Amino acid sequence: MNAPISSPLVPDTSPEASPQAAPAGVPFPKTIKSFVRRAGRTTVGQAKATEELGPRFVLPYAARPLDLTAAFGRKAPTVLEIGFGMGEASAHIAKVMPDTNFLCCEVHEPGVGSLLKRIGEQNIGNIRILAHDAVEVIDNMLPEGSIEGVHIFFPDPWHKKRHNKRRLVQPALVAKLAARLKIGGYLHCATDWEPYAVQMLEVLGAEPRLKNTSHDPSGYANKPPYRPLTKFENRGIRLGHGVWDVVFRRA
Repeated sequence: MNAPISSPLVPDTSPEASPQAAPAGVPFPKTIKSFVRRAGRTTVGQAKATEELGPRFVLPYAARPLDLTAAFGRKAPTVLEIGFGMGEASAHIAKVMPDTNFLCCEVHEPGVGSLLKRIGEQNIGNIRILAHDAVEVIDNMLPEGSIEGVHIFFPDPWHKKRHNKRRLVQPALVAKLAARLKIGGYLHCATDWEPYAVQMLEVLGAEPRLKNTSHDPSGYANKPPYRPLTKFENRGIRLGHGVWDVVFRRA
């Protein structure tokens, strides 16, 4: 499951990242995108769900704090999900945690349509979607201490070493997320790429406001019961691939 987000973490000097020239005298703000807007065909069902359910469940991006109570029509703990892919896990978790609000960020249009379709089919009312870059959502719409949890499941591992800097889980992002978590709130990451799991442990472990919930010497957590095994994950397990969960809490 890719995690869509852009991150101004490390200047990217690779040729493929070279921006168009800015107007004379105007500095061009270089940023690294840790996601790629994948080409994908939106199905008829996804398009219909977007048209019919989008006005209710897709929130407009705005560079001002989001009123979560107004957005969800109730006051409840809120979990931010960064990158939900096609929404399979998001819909499942929202169903098993009906007393929690889920604010889900994804830029892939077919994925947004797919989650909206699931919302309609399964009568899910506790999800709201922001089809926007999650870093800008975090920076401009979520005040500090405003959310109870963060889910980052199977973000793009960017396997090649020269692309590792594009990975989502980096110190700057984790610091932003830690600041927005309430005391006792949690940050849950999952990956099927072991080198990325190691990086997740290192980055989260270095953030002073976070504490690892795992008592295992490895530092990895057991899969929490709310996170489902997706078809993709089940296939990987059958092939002998590992899956690593990393769960930290805001101290």
